[in-house]
Order: sequence, then structure tokens, then C-alpha cells
Amino acid sequence: MTYEVRKATLADREAIAQLIAASARGLSREHYADEQIEAAIASIFGVDTDLIHDGTYFVAEQEETLIGCGGWSRRKKLYGGDQFPIHEAGLLDPANEPARIRSFFVHPDHARKGVARTMLSVCEREAKAHGFGALELMATLPGIKFYEANGYSATGDFDLELTDGVKIQFVPMRKEL
Repeated sequence: MTYEVRKATLADREAIAQLIAASARGLSREHYADEQIEAAIASIFGVDTDLIHDGTYFVAEQEETLIGCGGWSRRKKLYGGDQFPIHEAGLLDPANEPARIRSFFVHPDHARKGVARTMLSVCEREAKAHGFGALELMATLPGIKFYEANGYSATGDFDLELTDGVKIQFVPMRKEL
């Protein structure tokens, strides 16, 4: 499978949003109910423009179609797109705080073909080059096995109330570089 990984641009925003929704709907059904998936798409799964502005968000593109997205961050915010009300935009200190792995999604037609692994490797290398010694992320249930296979360990459980009493479970994870 041939594809290119490149930095996301603001012009990619709509295609990224569509990719995120398709990924969540297509790859999460074994772990989350439909109402959880739709509530997450509406309130938390989405484009975080700060990552694009920072130059730390990537897309995998095949024949001018986005097939994957994901990034890393120097910011304190651990999860959530622009529509998520909690915005911890302060910068992390690489000397004593881990960088964040953020918003990884792959189109269902391209899942388990190495797309996310390729983007994760790029993010890990960049974070290390910026002086970070560890990475943290908030994994969705479908992502746990992927992150474990890439050296991340669970550090707890986290339930987030989205809307109207709908909750979704995430798993905080960490990796030392």
C-alpha cells in the first residue's frame, strides 16, 4: 500500500473531520454503543486546530484521499478537538513532563495496514527531538491493543461524561522514550 505522511494543513480540516467520523463509526462498534460513538463525534472527537498550527499533526494520504491522521503535542491538553470545552493550551516542560500523542484515527478500509504505526513513529521521533523523554495519551478502547503493541502501558481508567448522561471510557497510557 502506497501512501504519503505529511503535516496537516488548515485546508485539510474538513477531510480530517470526515475521516475521524468514519473511523469512529467503523472501528468502535465492538467497544462502544452507537449513542456513545455519535456523542463522542459531536463533542470530543474532532480536529484540534492548535495541533495543525503547531505543525505537529499529520495526515496519511493515498491518491489525494486522507486515510489516517494523528499527531503529538507540546501542549497540556490531552484529548479533544476544537469543539471540546476544556482547552488546556499551556505548553509542557520537556524536562519533566511528557509530550502528548493526540487524535489518531484511520479509515476503516485502511485499518491494520501500518498507517497508524507509521504516523506514530514520526510523532515519537519528533517529540524526542524536541527533548521529551516520555509520551502520554488517552486511548479509546479500540486503540488499546495498538498502543500496547507500540510500547505504551495503561496508567488507569477514565470515564468521560459527554452529553445527556452518555459516558465513554478511555484508558490513559504512557511510554518512556
